[in-house]
Amino acid sequence: MKLVWARLLLIAGVSLLLLYLGDYISIVYRIPNGREQFGSVEVQKLLAIPQKDRKTEYIADPPQEQPCVHSLFPQLGLAPCWYESRHAIQQVNY
Repeated sequence: MKLVWARLLLIAGVSLLLLYLGDYISIVYRIPNGREQFGSVEVQKLLAIPQKDRKTEYIADPPQEQPCVHSLFPQLGLAPCWYESRHAIQQVNY
């Protein structure tokens, strides 16, 4: 029984590793041909500042363009564009 779970875990790990490597190779070598590697998403940051009366004051920073990569996983030090677009409003707690 333990051997079956170990094999399943090994297969899942190797599959995830191959998927990540394939994603990286597709970014570096622009597969499919002519594909845009990088993009940008407009991100709105909200600064959450706690007050003495246990309330929170929110201050909105101007929207900024956040660079991202067109991939499934984070690559080259950037978050994927699909993730950035879903988290376009970010709260910063002080």
